[in-house]
Amino acid sequence: MTEAVAAPGSADDGRRAAREAAIRLLARREHARIELQRKLTGRGHSPELAESVIADLAAAGLQSDERFAEVFVRSAVDRGHGPLKIIAGLRERGVDGDAVLAGLGDDEWRDRASMAVDKRFGQEMSRDRADWAKRARFLASRGFPSGIAYEVLGRLDEFA
Repeated sequence: MTEAVAAPGSADDGRRAAREAAIRLLARREHARIELQRKLTGRGHSPELAESVIADLAAAGLQSDERFAEVFVRSAVDRGHGPLKIIAGLRERGVDGDAVLAGLGDDEWRDRASMAVDKRFGQEMSRDRADWAKRARFLASRGFPSGIAYEVLGRLDEFA
């Protein structure tokens, strides 16, 4: 039994090229569906073809938004990012990561925020209001909610 060979320049060649490009991208790291579609269309493949190829890869278990979200969250947490920044990054990539983030409770975020502050500023407490505000801005830039900043840094009114 012989396989039919597609003529050069045919739709099958375009589909094969799009699939190979997607597999090469996925071999490097996990990609969200929207990320993968952007990259394929950026390489000249039609949006319809890119979506079709990605759907086939997802059905075969080669592309998964859930798997991407788990890897993304793990990496962001390891870099010291807080829940707000992680959620924004996932939404930017068209992924709902609430289920992944639900596994990390408030205590864990508080510990992560405390570790980030200690790494950046040392373990000594804030000296004055300006120092406290600097640390609070640092935590906010990392994506930690203000409630966690208050818990980690203490009350601002202590510097009255």
